[in-house]
Parts: sequence; C-alpha cells; structure tokens
Amino acid sequence: MLKKVFASAVFGVEASTITVEVNVDGGIGYHLVGLPDNAIKESNFRIAAALQNNGYKIPGKKITINMAPADLRKEGSAYDLTLAIGILSASNQIKAENLEQYLIMGELSLDGSIHPIKGALPIAVKAREEGFKGFILPSSNAKEAAIVDNLEVYGVDNIKQVINFFDKGELLEQTIINTREEFNKRLEFPEFDFSDVKGQESIKRCMEIAAAGGHNIILIGPPGAGKTMLAKRLPSILPPMTLHEALETTKIHSVVGRVKDTGLMAQRPFRSPHHTISNVALVGGGSYPQPGEISLSHNGVLFLDELPEFKREVLEVMRQPLEDREVTISRAKFTVTYPSSFMLVASMNPSPGGYFNDPNAPVTSSPAEMQRYLSKVSGPLLDRIDIHIEVTPVPFEKLSDERKSETSVEIRKRVTEARAIQTMRFSESETVHYNAQMNSKQIRKYCGLDGASKELLKTAMDRLNLSARAYDRILKVSRTIADLDGSESINGTHISEAIQYRSLDREGWLG
Repeated sequence: MLKKVFASAVFGVEASTITVEVNVDGGIGYHLVGLPDNAIKESNFRIAAALQNNGYKIPGKKITINMAPADLRKEGSAYDLTLAIGILSASNQIKAENLEQYLIMGELSLDGSIHPIKGALPIAVKAREEGFKGFILPSSNAKEAAIVDNLEVYGVDNIKQVINFFDKGELLEQTIINTREEFNKRLEFPEFDFSDVKGQESIKRCMEIAAAGGHNIILIGPPGAGKTMLAKRLPSILPPMTLHEALETTKIHSVVGRVKDTGLMAQRPFRSPHHTISNVALVGGGSYPQPGEISLSHNGVLFLDELPEFKREVLEVMRQPLEDREVTISRAKFTVTYPSSFMLVASMNPSPGGYFNDPNAPVTSSPAEMQRYLSKVSGPLLDRIDIHIEVTPVPFEKLSDERKSETSVEIRKRVTEARAIQTMRFSESETVHYNAQMNSKQIRKYCGLDGASKELLKTAMDRLNLSARAYDRILKVSRTIADLDGSESINGTHISEAIQYRSLDREGWLG
C-alpha cells in the first residue's frame, strides 16, 4: 500500500516541501531512496526501536521509501517522525485519513520521544504558502513555528501523541501566539547601558552617529581604554527592530537551531566571534551551506575585537558582503543567498605592545612596528569602515566621578528620531533604509554641499590623500550628523566633524 507524508528541507533561509512516499509490498527489504544523507539512512534503527517501545513495529515486508524531489539532497535526522508515521500508515497499523493535510517533522529518540529540529520557522512559512492545514513538530520548536499565522501548529513530545492524533482522533494542544503582542512585550532594553561608561564623551558621540546612520566603526586604543565596553553597549542605542526585521532575523537563527523556546527575536543580535575564526565560519558555507557570523548578525552588530589578530584572508572575504549586504554561496548544484545587513564594530590596539607611540607607556613600540602592525588590516577593508576613532584611557578623575552619565534610553531616543528622518527620505527605495546604505546616485541627491563645505572637503581630500570611497563615507557620515542636528542641509560644521572620524587616513595620527 502506498502512502504519502509531507516534510520539508531548508536551503539558505527558504524551505522546500519534501514528499515522502512509503510503499509496503510483498517481499523483504528496506529501501530508502531520494538522495538521503547518512543521518537519514540510519533512521530505520531509531524508528524500529521507537515503534517497538510504543507497541508498534516495522512490518517484515518490502518497504520502499522515496523522498521526492529525488534529485534534491536531504540531510539531518528531522525526517524520523515523518518516515515512522508513513510506515505505520502504509502498513495499516494506524488509520490516517487526513495525513496529507499536515506537515510532520521531528527527530526520534529510541523511546519515542521527539527531539528539536532546525529551521522550524522557514518550514512553517512554506507550509502556510502551500496550503497545509497544520504542522506537527517537537514541542520545543512550537513557539518558533507558531509565529506564522493561519497555520495550526502542534507541538508534541512523543510519537504516541502523533499516532493517537491520526489513529484515534485524540486532540493535540495547538500552540497559539499573538505575534505582535509577543514582539512588543519583548522590546525591553539589553542589560548593558551607556550610563555605565565613565568619561569617553567624544566616543559616545561617535557611537551615537554610527547607530543613527548604521555606519561601520573602528575603535583604536590601548588596553583598558573601554573599547569592548563601548561596543557591547551599541545595541542598546540602536532603534527597536520592526516586526519585519524581527521575522527576518529569527528566520536566519532558526536555520541554525538557535531559536527554539524563545519564539520571535525582539533584540538586535550582537555577535562577537573569536579571532581564530575561519572564513567559512564568518561568511557561511560548508558542504551543506549554513549561515555564518555575518548573517547571524543581520539587523544587528558584528563585533571584531583585536582586528589585526584575525587572519587576513578571513577579513578580506568580508569586503563584498559589507558592500552588497548579502552573501551568496555557490555549489555545483545550487546557490544560496543569506542576508548580511549588519553594523561592523571593530576594535584594535595601535601597536603590538598595545600602546600608542608614548615614552610613558609600559611597552613602547617604534613607529615602524606600529605601521607594520596596522598594515595587517588592508586599506580596502578600512575604506569600507565609515568612522575611525581613537579611544584614549579614562583619567582617574572621570573614573571616580559618582555622577551618572547619559543613559542608553536618552541616546536611543535621538537615534530613533534621526532614523525616522532617514526612513522618510528613503521611503521610495526598497533596498535603502538608512544613510550608510546610500549608493552614489543617492549621495549626490541628498548630500549636496555649499561652496565653503566643498572647499573644506577638497582640502581634506588633498591633504589626507583620501580615496573616492572615503569621500563617499565622509558625505554619508556628515548627512547623519546633519540628521541628528535636525538640519535639512549639510554645512561646514557637519563636514569638519565627519572628517575628524577618519583617524587612520590622517598622517601622524600615531602621535
């Protein structure tokens, strides 16, 4: 007897429906076809034990299972439950008249309990698109899938619940989530706050500008100056995520199995990979491509601490995603594209010893050593970072000051107002939402300069020998400063402040 059960496979951040055809016929044998990987091939042992421990069995007949489309590679153990229910139905051990209305997925334990799967959210989105009535999956993934409306989501803990649902009509508890209510409830501020930072007012100003325009930023300073402390607090002043951004971000984290019980992500991600990371782990890839750190940072912050310590080839593969805000991974048979619109925050010491060219420093490096150390980071990558800023140590007077400085809530309010101006400005564009994303045409349109400002920028370009890309960066940053200032046009003050934030372009910045 032939029965069809439905599951799904995730490629990139999109899912494809898989039709599992189970045929039980006279003879002996177990044949699983349709390009399954080893984890799926081993599933018959898990299924046999799970059914045996719940009063059922794999029939001693010829079982042929096809996973269609047969030319699409399937991987992982999430098809165990699908195959088990298909076998029981095809061998008439259970009645399952409405089986084709549901998409079923889950990994089986030997006692029949069901373990979580990856990619529940994109699978649920696809199930709704294809008109399935419901989605049966592990209970730990139910909140994640229930984000999708107009789809019945049933979380189960044991295969017996699924069997009784189809065979005896026993009801399963439906997981229902009010997505907007859940999202608004989770918009609390992160634990890190800018009021904890003593002094460093100029650096806080830089962070505010970076947050307001979505600009990449690099902090250069000696150990203990507060670079990491400042970077960790950046998400607390970024505007709250929109519901669309939250769904987009949750989808990516769902693919790598990082969501589960949390449901919809409301906080912007903050990723801080170690400097030993490989280029595949950073941009994504592998035999079965998975999103890397830059995609897991989508709509949030990617923090690279001690930038020169990262392998040069690792940093270079980031150049294209920084420009295109997406990364495409190609294989012989398919191509997947992951979004990677993130804010890059990098920090570094100015020299191998960790200090500027200062005779009073504990470890002094010569200017040549400092230059050699800085050259580990390529010019083209630095060109893609809008703001370069020196972070100097905080004096004792500031550290011992008991007064609280400005909170993240206050800064965030100004940032959100500036972003609102940019949202209005780019309302007709589908790809540009804030100043850092502007292309050359939009820079010419929205970053017009008066005569004095042009002359000021020309002088800076000549003296600092800036590239055309650095010129664009200065204009973008000055546009953001003007937005924070509530000014419709860019003036000389905005340009001169933006030029200050190109430390690595200035000759003699090492002191």
